[in-house]
Amino acid sequence: MSRIAERQVSFADWELVRQGLCLEPLLQAISDFLDDQKDIIDQVRCDLTRGLKKAETGRSGLTPQQVLRSLVLMRVKNWNYRELRERIADGCTLRQFTDFYCLPVPRHDAFHRGFNRLTPETLKAINDLVVRAAVELGLEDGQKLRVDTTVVQTDIHHPTDNTLLWDVVRVVTRLIGRLATALERRRIKGFRDRTRSARRRMQEIQQMTTRQRQDQQTAIYRELIGIAEEVIESARKALRQTRKARGKDMITDLAIAETRKEIEHFCGLADRVTDQSRRRVLNGEQVPTAELYSIFEPHTDLIKRGKVRSPIEFGHKVLFAESARGLITQYDVLDGNPIDEQHVVISLVRHRQTFGDVPKLYGSDRGFFSEKNVMSCKQEGVKVMCIPQQGGTKAPEREAYEKSREFKDGQRFRAGIEGRISVLFRGRGMKRCLAEGRERFELWVAAAVLANNLMKIAALLADRSSRRRKAA
Repeated sequence: MSRIAERQVSFADWELVRQGLCLEPLLQAISDFLDDQKDIIDQVRCDLTRGLKKAETGRSGLTPQQVLRSLVLMRVKNWNYRELRERIADGCTLRQFTDFYCLPVPRHDAFHRGFNRLTPETLKAINDLVVRAAVELGLEDGQKLRVDTTVVQTDIHHPTDNTLLWDVVRVVTRLIGRLATALERRRIKGFRDRTRSARRRMQEIQQMTTRQRQDQQTAIYRELIGIAEEVIESARKALRQTRKARGKDMITDLAIAETRKEIEHFCGLADRVTDQSRRRVLNGEQVPTAELYSIFEPHTDLIKRGKVRSPIEFGHKVLFAESARGLITQYDVLDGNPIDEQHVVISLVRHRQTFGDVPKLYGSDRGFFSEKNVMSCKQEGVKVMCIPQQGGTKAPEREAYEKSREFKDGQRFRAGIEGRISVLFRGRGMKRCLAEGRERFELWVAAAVLANNLMKIAALLADRSSRRRKAA
C-alpha cells in the first residue's frame, strides 16, 4: 500500500504533460470526472489499508488512484491482467490515465492483489456515488426505470456426477503430492494414487451410449464412487499421520499448514459429491437442486429461466435496474433462483432513495407481473406501469391498456435493457466470471457496472459540451 494519498509529480512526468500528450476523448472525460470525486478515492483507500497495523510505513505500493483507474481501464477495454500491464507499460497516454506517468509499472499479479483488496460493498458504494454525482450534474432525472434479470456464469465445466468424482480424486491426490514434497518425502505412507483408475471409469461413463447407460453405468459408478471414497479416507489418514510433521523452516511450515487446510476443505466438499452421487445414481433418489455443482466454485447456483437455447445455466442470477440515460442505478447478485416479481417493490424503494421520488414510467418483462405489484406501483405514484400480464385471461380493461400507445412506448423503452446487458456481456467481460469465490464474483459484476456508468457519464458530459459549443 502506498504511504501517500497522492503521488508526487516528477520532472519526467512534467515533461510528458508539457509535450501535450492527449488521452482519447472517452478516457479523458472519465479521468476528469474521477478527478472531481474525492470521496471515491477515500473509499478505495480504506479498503487498501484495511487490516494493516501501520499503513504509513513499509514498501510503497499502488496508490488508490492507480488501483481504481487501472480497474476501470481493464473493464472498459475488457483486458486481462497481463494485457492490462503490457498496454499501460507501452502507452504514454495510458500511463497518464492510470496515474503511473514515468513510474515503473508493476507485474500483472500486483494489479490482481490490489483489485482483490477491494470489497463488493466498496464498489457498490462507489457506484452509488457515481450515480449521485450524475444526478447532481443534471445528467439524469430518474423519470424512467427499466429492470431485468440475467445470469452471470461461474467459471466451471458442465457438472455431471462422473466428472465431479474425477475432480475430487485428481485434486485431493495432487494436494497430497504437494504435502509430501513440502515434507521432503517421496510419498505419504498409505496413500495410493488412484487417478488413472478414476480417469478410466470417468471416460467409460462419458463414452457410453444411451442404451449402455441403462445397463452398465450403475456398476461403473459404484466403482468410481468407491475409488473417490478410498482417496478421501486415505487423505484424512495422511493428515492424521503428518499432524506433528514440520518443515525445514518457517516458510515451509506455513506452506504445509496451508496445504493441510486445502486438503481438509476439498475432503469436506468431496463428501458432499460422493453422497449426492450415491443417492442419485445408486439409490435412484431425487436429489434437491441445492446440491454441489463444482468443488472449485461451490457457491454456484443452477438457474432455469425457460430459455430455449440455454434451459440450464450455472452461475448467479443478477438483477439490474437502468435509467433512461443508460446508467445502472441498482444491481444485486441474488441467491438461488428467486422469482422476478418479488423485486418490483424493492426496486421502487431504492429508486426513491436515489432520486427522491419513484419513476413516472416503470418497465419490465412479464416475469415481474403480479396484481400485487400493479397495485403497489399505483400506490407509490407510478403513472405508466409497463409490465405485461403473465398468463390467464386478460380483462377488457387490461387488454385495452396493453394496446395503448403509452404502454407500447414503455415496452420499447424496456427493451433497451436487453441491449445494456448484451454490452456488459460482450464489452465489459461480465458473461463469465473468471474470478474465484462468491465475494470476487460480486466484485466482478460491480466492476463491469462501474465501467458502464463511467462511460455513460463521460459520453453525456461530452455531448453536453458539444451542444454548448454549437449553441455558442
